[in-house]
Amino acid sequence: MTDIAASPVLRSPAASAALEWIARRAEGFVIPVGALIVGMALFSMFIALLGKSPLQLYDLMWRGGFGSWFSIQNTLSRAAPLLLAALCVALPARLGLVVIGGEGAIVLGGVAAAAMAVAISGAPSAVGIVLMALAGMLAGGIWIGAVGALRHYRAVNETISSLLMAYIAIALMNHLVEGPLRDPASLNKPSTPLIDPAFVVGPIPGMDVHWGLVVGIVACVMSWVLIEKTRWGFAARIAGGNVRAAQVQGLAVGPLIVGFCALAGAFAGLAGMLEVAAVQGNANGSLAAGYGYSGILVAFLARHNPLAIIPVAILLGGIEASGGLLQRRMDLPDATVQVLQGMIFIVILFSETLYGRFRMFNPDLWKRDV
Repeated sequence: MTDIAASPVLRSPAASAALEWIARRAEGFVIPVGALIVGMALFSMFIALLGKSPLQLYDLMWRGGFGSWFSIQNTLSRAAPLLLAALCVALPARLGLVVIGGEGAIVLGGVAAAAMAVAISGAPSAVGIVLMALAGMLAGGIWIGAVGALRHYRAVNETISSLLMAYIAIALMNHLVEGPLRDPASLNKPSTPLIDPAFVVGPIPGMDVHWGLVVGIVACVMSWVLIEKTRWGFAARIAGGNVRAAQVQGLAVGPLIVGFCALAGAFAGLAGMLEVAAVQGNANGSLAAGYGYSGILVAFLARHNPLAIIPVAILLGGIEASGGLLQRRMDLPDATVQVLQGMIFIVILFSETLYGRFRMFNPDLWKRDV
């Protein structure tokens, strides 16, 4: 790399700047992809020890997630909530916070949306959907916003508090669904009453995928604009790098932390609302489907970049969509996909120690050598 940086062709400022730009950004792509490959290799060893064929497994995984138009639509449907759940992790991470309790915001957002649908039954379709979305976002925003407030004003570790609050949220959801909000007609599986058919979020024309996918993509793009192109995002990045320095510069760190956490929770609550309005038709125990925990892996694999979350969520959605096929064809438990995700997550966490260690990705070292 030293020879490349010192070559006459790259001595021009424009060529040198282009090479540096590519090198600095390549690290954030190469290391996560390498970690993904290593995680899948370790999982292959695990499958081989069970007496199964890793090649057959990955062939079925591809066919189950992307091998047909039906599989692709199933993958995109599963990716829709992952987009919003990952933002619940990625946005606070720009402030140096590790919030992993998005599952709680999702279930409460779903319950709030279902309760709103019952309260406004008979309202116009657009009004009902908007009010359901606002109710879900408000519930999720308050829940995760409280995590940010605890972190800043009471120095409570946000990782622990968000995880514990997720269990509280699930318990609260079960209480409401089985108690005050329960539909008397739901005997075997307690749930809230079915929402008004006018409030159902339908599929995208020509696809068997609901509009939540578009909502998730738009949310990711807007989040990237917020972080990279606005003064609030710039302030958040400064605070995430050094809180003391941000305070010395006069930045309102407290409102930043609470605000970003609340926005993150609002996205997770919106995911819960979409599960009610587009998938299930009411709120029940199935809201706790684990999307909040899968969103953690998506966010870390995407390096908390909102735009990178989009392809990573689709990839993880495809892996999850293949779980049933693996169970039928290879006689593997449905939790096999979760084992793969766990291995990938462990390798991703280990790969964090590799950043800044490779000379090829560090233009500052090239200049020093030259």
